[in-house]
Amino acid sequence: MVEVPESHTGWTFVTNHARVLAAIADNPNIRIRDIAARCRLTERAVQRIISDLEQDGYLSHTRDGRTNTYRIQPDQVLRHPAEAGLTVASLLSLLVQDETDRGRRGSVREGRR
Repeated sequence: MVEVPESHTGWTFVTNHARVLAAIADNPNIRIRDIAARCRLTERAVQRIISDLEQDGYLSHTRDGRTNTYRIQPDQVLRHPAEAGLTVASLLSLLVQDETDRGRRGSVREGRR
């Protein structure tokens, strides 16, 4: 079984913005509280990240009562010059698949299929 690392400061391979975007891709109606728990961030940090993503055109939302429904713009290109030509969809295909695989491997390890 793979141990979950403790919380730490410093660099990581996947940015918080990518983690939040992947959580939204997995569930477009997800609550900020649930994104925060899943990504191990504060709710305020998630709000700032969502605001960043909306300001730069990667994400939009509609409000229906107390529920937000997020819409990701999959054809938006990634910001870093080294990723020129890669889209949000290509990033999410890696991240969302990883989450699916991780969940499946955990179920098999624990004897639940």
